[in-house]
Amino acid sequence: MARKAPRHAEAERNDHALLEAAKKVLAVDGAHASVATIAARAGVGIASLYRRYRSKDELFQHLCALSLDQWIRAAERGLQHDDPWEGLAHYIDACIEFSGGALGPLAGTIAVTDEMAAKFTRSEELMRDLVARAHAAGVLRPDATAMDISLLIEQLGKSPLIEQLDRQDRTDLIDAARNARKRTIAIALDGLRPGHPQLSGTAPSPALLAERWEHAPRGSTRLPERS
Repeated sequence: MARKAPRHAEAERNDHALLEAAKKVLAVDGAHASVATIAARAGVGIASLYRRYRSKDELFQHLCALSLDQWIRAAERGLQHDDPWEGLAHYIDACIEFSGGALGPLAGTIAVTDEMAAKFTRSEELMRDLVARAHAAGVLRPDATAMDISLLIEQLGKSPLIEQLDRQDRTDLIDAARNARKRTIAIALDGLRPGHPQLSGTAPSPALLAERWEHAPRGSTRLPERS
């Protein structure tokens, strides 16, 4: 048992490094991102990577599951806040911070595993609880839906400016760009407060995001329908 613990800790560190590297590489290269590029950016040997994951798809499926774990933990922590608004704001800010929508390019390119589907369902349930609690407390504008918030997170989770500066290794500007994004997030959060004019158009369809996985490889499980 004592010999397994260090290996387990190393695997967790590698998982975290791979997930963060994959988000950055996918933001540039999309679903055609090279596993070798991701491994190099994460500082993980390609040989050891393929000893653990039998294929590129298996690696990406695992990374999607890890990303969903982040959403779940953020929602659980949000629900632990006594203040419904602070809990919702924590969730949104946390999901944007770890680039919740960065794995979007994988939609429809890999099979959805049962694990991914179950974690997606759990994350959706928790997020709806956060939204319902905020609505009940009167701290979230009544016309904002859970789907609106999911789309907001996805849009703000990607920052072309930060990605460009990162590629250019402009460490002198990264902090300023991140601070600018925090201001943008604060503006967006303020727009979710009650007291603003009615939102234009119809609320986005609950199936909008899940439908991106409709054309996943044959034999896969589709993501559960959003409600």
